[in-house]
Formats: sequence, C-alpha cells, structure tokens
Amino acid sequence: MINVHVLNGPNLNLLGRREPEVYGRHTLPDIERMVRERAEALNVSVTFRQSNHEGHLVDWIQEAGAQGAGVVLNAGAYTHTSIALRDAISGSATPTVEVHLSNVHAREGFRHRSLIAPVSVGVICGFGPRSYVLGLEAIHRVLIERAQQAKPSTH
Repeated sequence: MINVHVLNGPNLNLLGRREPEVYGRHTLPDIERMVRERAEALNVSVTFRQSNHEGHLVDWIQEAGAQGAGVVLNAGAYTHTSIALRDAISGSATPTVEVHLSNVHAREGFRHRSLIAPVSVGVICGFGPRSYVLGLEAIHRVLIERAQQAKPSTH
C-alpha cells in the first residue's frame, strides 16, 4: 500500500479562525477528512500531522523518507525561511509536493520565494482545501510511477 504523510506547519492549527478571508473557513480537521476520504478511494494510507515546531517537521520528513512514503507538505511560513526543511527533504530523498491554501504568488512579495519548491516534485497553491487533495493525487501518481520504474523489465 502506498503511504503518504500530510504534514502541516505553524499556525495551520488555527485554520477556520485565522484570516478566513485569506485561508477560508475550513479547519484542519475538515481538510484531514477530505484528504482521508480521497486517500481511501485511492487505497492510500495517510499519516496526518501538524506542528508549530520546525524540528518536528524535520523529524517527520525523515521518518517518511525512511518508510519510503511520500509527503504532502504545507510548511506555512517555514516555506520561505527553512533551510532545515529543505535539507530534510533532499537528504531523505522523500518525494514531496508543496501545498498552500492561498495563491502565495498573489500575496506579499516575501511569500513568492520558496526554499522548499526546488527540492519538491511540484507545488500546488491557491485552491483552498482542494490544494491538499490535489497534492495527495499528485504524490500518489509520483509514487506509482517510481514503483513501476523500479520494477525489473520482463523483456
């Protein structure tokens, strides 16, 4: 079974209350339900976590890499500042899709630069909670393709 870790960074525990005009009214548990529903349809096992602490996210990325799992990561503000998260992704060789609820490119200039994007397989932003579902679908496809490539040819 394919395993995906959906990891959430700082302040995402405040979704639904924090700047609803930017992030919407869905809570993180709402998003988790949406992701789990789609994961069940895809036959994907999901580990869903949130932390306001950078070190926890680093540990979880490394854990996912050790398990051969994929990662859907909303690093929140750490997206723009964390060399540690970037190094955890590249060092663990964990295929990662970066996601954001809002379109970060339509916001403040400091949000336009991601330290994580260059070591991720892709970035999805601006679709609200659907960004997570799209991220799950994307990493699912990446993991399937990598598994197929790893199989020895029968020819």
